[in-house]
Amino acid sequence: MSLSEARFHDLVDAVQQSLEDIFDDSDLDIDLENSAGVLTVRFDNGSQLIFSRQPALRQLWLAARSGGFHFDYDEDNQRWICDSSDELLSEMLERIVAEQAGAELEFDEI
Repeated sequence: MSLSEARFHDLVDAVQQSLEDIFDDSDLDIDLENSAGVLTVRFDNGSQLIFSRQPALRQLWLAARSGGFHFDYDEDNQRWICDSSDELLSEMLERIVAEQAGAELEFDEI
């Protein structure tokens, strides 16, 4: 069953807020910008992560230095899962943040 548009936006809003909280609580020197549904995380080394919502596809997209990734929401497990690798968003973020910022953060709540 496909997500309703309202549910999709609620889920993306929640994950973006959780991401902001995790990054705000970290010791990383970063800039966060959330504008028009796009969350941009800029690390002090100039690299960035961009999280954008794709309502027509009901996907959350992530752009990182290592590439672009598309996530579908799995209602049964209540997790965002990459549509090409089946990797959880939380696991991918731990790896990507370590690669881009050299930091170990936990994204278990996402």
